[in-house]
Amino acid sequence: MSQQLGITPANESLEGISWNVVGHTYTPKFHSENAMIWDALIPVGTFVPEHIHPTQDEWIILLEGNLEVECGDELHHAGPGDVVRMPMGIPHGIYNRSQSDARAVFGVAPSRRLFDLFGALDGVTDPAELVRLSALHEVDFLPPRTA
Repeated sequence: MSQQLGITPANESLEGISWNVVGHTYTPKFHSENAMIWDALIPVGTFVPEHIHPTQDEWIILLEGNLEVECGDELHHAGPGDVVRMPMGIPHGIYNRSQSDARAVFGVAPSRRLFDLFGALDGVTDPAELVRLSALHEVDFLPPRTA
């Protein structure tokens, strides 16, 4: 699939798609072989557990609210306008531990199988199934860290 000329309006997504992934609402805005970009609504108290993209760089542009991102052994605090960079192969987890919802634009490059993964994860609530499906799509979740 190659990039197509055009605009994805602010209140729309590609092909009308919206996914519920770990309690977040993801709406794809751009998808090609080279990259994928999606809008994310991240409610208070939700998170994406620590995981690794072995074949993709990922980034977040925070539009509203605040997020904490554990990347490697560091904890980063991101606010509106900040860009969080998460290189491939580095474990990272994303947490909304604030008092308000967050909204962000996420991206990965190359896109690899992430678009298909989000479709497979839409509405999945069983953690074991989330881990299994993710591994099939080149995203590896890590066991929780112990103190």
